[in-house]
Amino acid sequence: MSPKETTSTGRSRAGGVFTPGRIAIGVVAILLLVFIFENTRDVRIRLLIPEVTMPLYLALLATALLGAICGYYAAARRRK
Repeated sequence: MSPKETTSTGRSRAGGVFTPGRIAIGVVAILLLVFIFENTRDVRIRLLIPEVTMPLYLALLATALLGAICGYYAAARRRK
């Protein structure tokens, strides 16, 4: 039976929408967003040479997005 075929109950053998891994990633993402948006004070950040002042939540959000992009890229390279 291929992964796209269904069982006698009509469910896909590949798994449902709410797998344990997806639930864990969802919980971590929600906790990350709560942490990011709770930290709203301004901070000074040095970007190589210039020093900028910005809300901490923007710096954390940018870091999380860059980490997600790097993780996606690494996972995509591993699949090839």
